[in-house]
Amino acid sequence: MVSLYPLVVNECIKILKKKRLLVVLLILAALIPMFTYAQMKVAQNNLKQFGTNDWRAEQRQKIVDYTRSIGSARVPEEWKQFRRVEVKLAQYYLDKDVNPAEPNGVTFTREFIKNAVGLFIPLMIMVIASDLVSSEHSTGTIKLLLTRPVQRWKVLMSKLISLVLFTSLVVISTGLLCYLISGLFFGYGGWDMPVFFGFNIIGSEVDTTFVRPVEQWLYLIMEFGLVWYSALIVAIMSLMVSVMVRSTAAGMGLMLAVLISGTILTNMVSSWETAKYLFMVNLRLTDYLTGSMPPIKGMNLSFSLMVLTVWGLASVIASFAVFTKKDVLN
Repeated sequence: MVSLYPLVVNECIKILKKKRLLVVLLILAALIPMFTYAQMKVAQNNLKQFGTNDWRAEQRQKIVDYTRSIGSARVPEEWKQFRRVEVKLAQYYLDKDVNPAEPNGVTFTREFIKNAVGLFIPLMIMVIASDLVSSEHSTGTIKLLLTRPVQRWKVLMSKLISLVLFTSLVVISTGLLCYLISGLFFGYGGWDMPVFFGFNIIGSEVDTTFVRPVEQWLYLIMEFGLVWYSALIVAIMSLMVSVMVRSTAAGMGLMLAVLISGTILTNMVSSWETAKYLFMVNLRLTDYLTGSMPPIKGMNLSFSLMVLTVWGLASVIASFAVFTKKDVLN
């Protein structure tokens, strides 16, 4: 019987030879400096607007602007609810005298990862995962692969293990590149800066009963854990699509459509409560750490983790069920 280890090594070599990982790293290396420059421009604009780099002035102006818009009849009620929460969060940070976005390499990495978990990182993962099986059909190697004296479940398991490894590598590489590149402009400090988490959003009220500060390095570990889990679910679902659809282009197009629709739905489905059971609406796990409003009432961290876990398990079961019975002759 062939062990899993050589199969995993073989799959890793195939992924590396496709140079998809290199493409992902190059995209990150090109885009992160752009976001860093944009962050610098924001700081410069704040200096022009408020005449100071003091973050408190920005937070006070934010409170004034949002409070004014809450009283406007032209602003939708959903936006008002979001802004009420943002006002209370901004006031909380002012009361505690802590800048929630102090410019440094660690804070930039934290904010970049938080904003990238909903679409950018899943797209990078999809690039690697979407052709793990379907490419075997296009190259004709699926017949050779499945006619060898290796159980089919081991072949797919080796692909799944390799995918977990490369998903982890993409998430870690994203964090390292963010920190190294942004640190050139903002400095490499900020590891021990306090960050508050534990906000509980109930309607438009913010419950701060369980809020407590942690050092930013610990917060970053929690954030990366949630990002990794979201990315892993996307990877597993991409693998399932690759098993189901023989065309790599069709599989990538399907996952691309699903991920983009998830971003749109997140901003539009507050009144469609059933949508909270869709996996793409639950990808932004990091929002629960910062106290951001969930896209749909009733969602919280435990609920989103449960939904993603169910989708992930269902995808794994479907993938193995189809792959082990797949007809490769036609």
